[in-house]
Amino acid sequence: MPARTQSWGTLEAEARQTGHSRIVGVDEVGRGPLAGPVVACAILLAPDCADIDGVGDSKALRGAERERLVCEIRRCAIAIGIGAASVSEIDRINIYQATALAMRRAIARIPSPHHLLLVDGSPFGALGLPHRSVVKGDASCLSIACASIVAKVTRDRLLRALHSRHPNYGWETNAGYGTAAHLAALTEHGATAHHRRSFSPLRTVPDLFTSCDGDS
Repeated sequence: MPARTQSWGTLEAEARQTGHSRIVGVDEVGRGPLAGPVVACAILLAPDCADIDGVGDSKALRGAERERLVCEIRRCAIAIGIGAASVSEIDRINIYQATALAMRRAIARIPSPHHLLLVDGSPFGALGLPHRSVVKGDASCLSIACASIVAKVTRDRLLRALHSRHPNYGWETNAGYGTAAHLAALTEHGATAHHRRSFSPLRTVPDLFTSCDGDS
């Protein structure tokens, strides 16, 4: 099957025609998992980057294809900002506010000015910055689609690294989501410091006591 080509969406094209040349696409990944941080990406693409072969919804792409596309996206980007909110921040301020925090950290790494912020999803008041929300933006906006892919690859790499220290939970394949195998491992082994205690499946799970961080 030929690779899909994601081009500037109507919103981006119209914004460029009215002088908004510095369009920043923003997306996040990791709101729903039981473990790991929430990660956001903000991307400012070069004006002459009108399409990238294969870019689409990050969740629908194979891992190897996302890894390849990150290299293409970096070549087309003027700037890429990554932001995250930790498990302790998620537990302290809730996942909604932590997502906004991760997004603000990502956006802060993009040099000003920002003529237009395009954020995937419904209007996001907690962001605290002027923006335009785009429902299913990763299917209609090139900059959001690229941000989604980079955020997904970044978080997946982190969860694979954490898996090497805590191999019982399957994070290298489930990315921290509450699969049946992950929930069974929590029952058998307890929760690590990388689990979100504020999420309901974890409120009654005992801690995993280890002699050092690498033990499981």
